[in-house]
Amino acid sequence: MEKLVRVEGVAAPLYRPNIDTDLIVPSREITSPGREGYAEKLFAPWRYLGPDRRENPDFVLNRAPFRAAPILIAGENFGCGSSREMAVWALRQFGIRAIVAPSFGEIFRANCLRNGILPAALPAATVAGLAERAQSGSLVLAVDLERREVREAGGPAHPFAVGEREREMMLEGLDDIALTLRRKGDIEAFQARDREARPWIWAGAPD
Repeated sequence: MEKLVRVEGVAAPLYRPNIDTDLIVPSREITSPGREGYAEKLFAPWRYLGPDRRENPDFVLNRAPFRAAPILIAGENFGCGSSREMAVWALRQFGIRAIVAPSFGEIFRANCLRNGILPAALPAATVAGLAERAQSGSLVLAVDLERREVREAGGPAHPFAVGEREREMMLEGLDDIALTLRRKGDIEAFQARDREARPWIWAGAPD
């Protein structure tokens, strides 16, 4: 997983509640055999018009400067619905590295953290204010994982919560297995002690 310490850039407002994973990537868009190719499928029902998939000029991510925004401002319960990991792949491949919202679907949030997207939950009133100011295309935010805060350029900082294990994984670019293997010495020491204490448990196990 790619490291993430701080994301800074223009914030794109998509301030609607209950945007589910089937809107982020509809099931009919899931045709790629692997992880790649999902950027063009992101928000397909809103992003395209007609069978020839012309870009909808009214959709926020089709307009400059938002089409290159690394930060998305969303409404409450963003990413609810199914456990579709492709929704996170699509956001990440499009270039989104942080999402600011009042709340997230639980599984979606976990998928974000394991795919290099930082979900920062802030109070609803704070997010509403950010979304309103972002409409002009001039709102620049810095989402700082080290400091656990979202800061407006020249403005206040808004703290958000993230678990210490999750924070370490993203700062170091580690998945669950890699993070566990950092304690390989402790694991091997425990196994050695346990072999002595309970040899019957280890009967037939490889040395």
